[in-house]
Amino acid sequence: MDPRGAQRKISTGTTIMAVEFDGGIVVGSDSRVSAGESVVNRVFNKLEPLHDQIYCALSGSAADAQAIADMVHYQLELHSLEMEEPPLVLAAATLVRNVSYKYKEELSAHLMVAGWDSRRGGQVYGTLGGMLTRQPFAIGGSGSTYIYGYVDSAFKPGMDQEECRQFTKNAIALAMVRDGSSGGVIYLVTITKDGVKEEVVLGDEIPKFYDE
Repeated sequence: MDPRGAQRKISTGTTIMAVEFDGGIVVGSDSRVSAGESVVNRVFNKLEPLHDQIYCALSGSAADAQAIADMVHYQLELHSLEMEEPPLVLAAATLVRNVSYKYKEELSAHLMVAGWDSRRGGQVYGTLGGMLTRQPFAIGGSGSTYIYGYVDSAFKPGMDQEECRQFTKNAIALAMVRDGSSGGVIYLVTITKDGVKEEVVLGDEIPKFYDE
């Protein structure tokens, strides 16, 4: 056994993305998990429910990101029971930010939070480095560095649900082509006041580009 293997963190590698539209959000990710130069899981779902209509997208160390999501999910369940109503997306994002910052030396993970609530509709929050920012769209993970130019040029304010869904699919597909740590299938979750729709984009359904 390679003794270096024990030192390799299982990393989600990752491209994650979330976009707001009028009435909801779309959040998506690739599915590749790596350890060093090895792919250890090709179909890991990095979109984790924090509550009924609130999800987070995971990047960084898979174990660390999952630990944060589990802690926040538990706290939101308690919060919802105490308040006797569903939690706000901002409350979920604040919890993620607080846990991530409190354990920043111990945990290596970045979670993006997106969801819908009756007060503010669809919302996307970045929680990196102790900051909490609401954004019309957000990207993260190793694959995001390859697609900043694309998302900046392709994003248009006021896109509808289907346009946001296609925008997310295209961006993640582009990152999967360029980033060796991103790949597999594309997971998408669409959240509106009517509920949650989960889907997996496979094989020929993944957008293709000029160099493939």
